[in-house]
Amino acid sequence: MTTGKRYADLLKRFDRTRLYSPIEAIDLVKSLASAKFDETIEMAVRLGVDPRRADQIVRGSLALPAGTGRTKRVAVFAAGEPAAEARAAGADVVGADDLVARIEKEGFLDFDVAIATPDMMAQVGRLGRVLGPRGLMPNPKTGTVTTDVARAVSEFRGGRVEYRTDRVGNIHVPIGKASFSREQLIANFRAVVDELVRVKPAAAKGRYIRSITLSPSQGPGVHIDPLRARITDEELAASA
Repeated sequence: MTTGKRYADLLKRFDRTRLYSPIEAIDLVKSLASAKFDETIEMAVRLGVDPRRADQIVRGSLALPAGTGRTKRVAVFAAGEPAAEARAAGADVVGADDLVARIEKEGFLDFDVAIATPDMMAQVGRLGRVLGPRGLMPNPKTGTVTTDVARAVSEFRGGRVEYRTDRVGNIHVPIGKASFSREQLIANFRAVVDELVRVKPAAAKGRYIRSITLSPSQGPGVHIDPLRARITDEELAASA
C-alpha cells in the first residue's frame, strides 16, 4: 500500500467538515495513527492575533504534564558552577566560549534546545544569524536564559516545549505520541489550551482561538470546535 492510498483511506474514516470536541478528536487521531512508527500527535492552533505587531506575538514555553515522549538534546552555554550543574542534570553539550567557537567555525548544531546563563548572552548573541532562523536562540521569554540551568535542562529534556506564533498567527505544539493513553493526551491538550489563554495579548481583539487541528505525523488533521477548546471536568468525567 502506498502512502498516498493509506492517507486517502484514512480520510474516509471521519467527517472532515465536522468540528469535533477535543476528547472526540483525541480518540479519533489515535485511531488514525497507523504508520509503522510511534507517530507524534501535533496540535495546530490559529490565534486571532496580528504577529506583525510586537504586542501581539504569542511566545513562551510550558511543561507538558505527560511529557512529549521524546528526549530532547540540550546544549548549555555556561561556565563554572552552572556548567557543572548543567552536566549533572543531563545536558548533552556544555561549554562557554569554546561552544560558541565550535558553532561559529564548525557549524555544530547537534541539539534541539539551547540554554544559556545571562552572563553568557553577550557571546551567544554573536550566533544570532545561525541559531535564530532555526529557533534555537536562547530567550528569557521561553525560559532558555536562566540562572537555574539544572531545572531548565531537566524540564526541556523531559517535556517542556516552546511555542511561538508564525507569520500568520499559527502555533504548532506536539502533545505526545500515538502510544500515549487518551488521559495523557487530554492532560497535555488541556495544558496547551490553558497556557495559550493565560498568555493572551491584551491587544488581541475579537475571537482569540480561531481554530484547532490535531493530526498524527503521517495522517490527516481533525478539526476541533474552538468554542469547546477548554475541556471541562464534567466532560472529562463523562468520557471516562
